[in-house]
Amino acid sequence: MTEGTERGEAPGFRLSEVISALSYALDLTEGQPEGHSIRTCLIGMRIGEELGLDAGTRDSLFYALLMKDAGCSANAAETSALFGADDPAVKRSWKMVDWRRSGPGLRHVLRSVRPGEPVGLRLKQAWRIVAGPPITADLVRARCERGADIARMLGLSTQTAAAIRALDEHWDGGGVPLGLRGEEIPLLARIASLAQTVEVFHAARGTAAALAMARRRAGRWFDPALVRVLDGTRRDTAFWNALRGDVRARVAALEPAGREMRADDGALDRIAEAFARVIDAKSPYTFRHSEGVAAYAEAIGRVLGFSAPAQRDLRRAALLHDIGKLGVSNRILDKPGKLTEEEFAAMRLHPEYTHRILARVGPFRELAELAASHHERMDGRGYHRGIPASTLSEAARVLAVADVCDALSAARPYRGALPREQVLEILGRDAGPALCPVSVDALRQALDADPGLGPPAEGPSGVVGSSAVSA
Repeated sequence: MTEGTERGEAPGFRLSEVISALSYALDLTEGQPEGHSIRTCLIGMRIGEELGLDAGTRDSLFYALLMKDAGCSANAAETSALFGADDPAVKRSWKMVDWRRSGPGLRHVLRSVRPGEPVGLRLKQAWRIVAGPPITADLVRARCERGADIARMLGLSTQTAAAIRALDEHWDGGGVPLGLRGEEIPLLARIASLAQTVEVFHAARGTAAALAMARRRAGRWFDPALVRVLDGTRRDTAFWNALRGDVRARVAALEPAGREMRADDGALDRIAEAFARVIDAKSPYTFRHSEGVAAYAEAIGRVLGFSAPAQRDLRRAALLHDIGKLGVSNRILDKPGKLTEEEFAAMRLHPEYTHRILARVGPFRELAELAASHHERMDGRGYHRGIPASTLSEAARVLAVADVCDALSAARPYRGALPREQVLEILGRDAGPALCPVSVDALRQALDADPGLGPPAEGPSGVVGSSAVSA
């Protein structure tokens, strides 16, 4: 990334525009309405403005607010397993609860565990959560550490990474994961914690309710001085009302003048790689899946003679193709049995989410169609659009083969990883009706030239269906 001394000086896209657009994917992981992160950014930056923070600190705050949930996918599987429920739903409702108080915390657990199941089972699971060893700190620690790692991977400041790591610490020391107290908590983390909670309440209940919540939790959750600063804006109705509209342009303008960072090609590659880590952390069964798909896709592209720019686009699309899965419950992603019709319908939405997210990202806008096509079939029976081969680009056909190859080569909830020979057998069987025969053949050539390509197969521990499209 390069830093410009004035707007438009450095080449490439503004990093702020790229990150703010991709933050919509992070909203999915937390079950929040679209735009939660950028609205949180507006609130947090208003606090920073009222405090008179210098430009460098405001710059670090800006990215901490946008990337605060970068690690949230890291505890999705554990949250879903613990509650026996959809992780986005649990996380969404949790944000409205003062879980430090035993009454509201217990009621939330009782409402959230194992929905739709017999009362006895739900009470038993709730008791395990409440009476068992403390698990909240572990879940939060996983999220915070992963989020800080992602921030560093993107080349963001140490202040930004520290703020993300301490997002769930509370003023009185009752937060997690370290129990930091008062000014032991980085200032930017204190601002982000207040801003995100106020945004959730503002979106659900309005300005008065959001600020009243902040006042009630001042001195416990939040720095009382920051609460007073934010409460002082309550008569600025224009500011609060604007949060209910499209605020993307306003957020982009908040990046401190003279400190705009530009995302050149190298930075865009790192952004795609960083978000691939966010995506793949969602489920234990997709560890490094996006990177595996990218490796296979690049290898196929080389055999087919793709140009360098086409290869770069293909790699980025492969890294980001599953970004829409951040909005799919882990009860579906990690289910060991066959999906119900309702569950499969939810799963089929993830390419649509991918398209919607990437279409907002300037430098990735042209990749949205490609990335969202990874489940399309040659015979037009794929999803999410069900388009036939005549409208599928060569790159889309390559991506579909790479995705299936990596999925078959890795373990899934319903089967073990398959050996290379069986993977190629299935791919060959599906070449024609489902997968592009030219791309399948190119993959064979790539694997012959480099047998170590992609993740190692662990061997089968179960049975696979007759079609690779179900992988």
